[in-house]
Amino acid sequence: MTTSNFPHLNEPAPDFKALTTHGERSLADYKGKWLILFSHPADFTPVCTTEFIGFAKAADTFKKMNCELLGLSIDSVFSHLAWTQNIKEKFGVEIPFPIIEDIKMEVAGAYGMVHPGAADTQAVRATFFIDPNGMLRAMVYYPMSNGRSIDEFVRLLQAMQTSDANKVATPEGWTPGCDVIVPAPKTPDAIAKRQAEGLNTVDWYFTTKKL
Repeated sequence: MTTSNFPHLNEPAPDFKALTTHGERSLADYKGKWLILFSHPADFTPVCTTEFIGFAKAADTFKKMNCELLGLSIDSVFSHLAWTQNIKEKFGVEIPFPIIEDIKMEVAGAYGMVHPGAADTQAVRATFFIDPNGMLRAMVYYPMSNGRSIDEFVRLLQAMQTSDANKVATPEGWTPGCDVIVPAPKTPDAIAKRQAEGLNTVDWYFTTKKL
């Protein structure tokens, strides 16, 4: 297992085939859909429990955006099943998505989820957004001590899907309904035309519009 070859954005996501709480899963199973693959340090830990509850509550929102969820930790399927049953019994929340068993750290190693500076035998809080073509589009890492914001992941997915559909960028804190950023012109002629396009042009390189 190696942690030196981390995956790269806008390249094919590392392939995998693994046992999960919902049977065997592979990256190919998610072709045509977005996939959020996320790791957590260990089952039966409090921060991870809050994150899984957050992902579970947002699962329908992600599904409406053509996005599936897939968890992972370096624990057995039996541990995952016991933990998800405990979450259901103690917190009243059912975990609807699969969780990968990664005892040999094969998937964690391929995705750079294990950081020796944090822990040699646990995956950090890593989150990977994989698009319907199997391309890795975003990576987010959190420390062991702090839980992720699921609302931010919803927002980020909305932003990427908006950019893909409309060939635009989104500004800081963008949410649906806010103005988007129009790509800057790349030739002198295009710069001259930009002022006459009827958009909100602050300067030649900075233009926004409503969708």
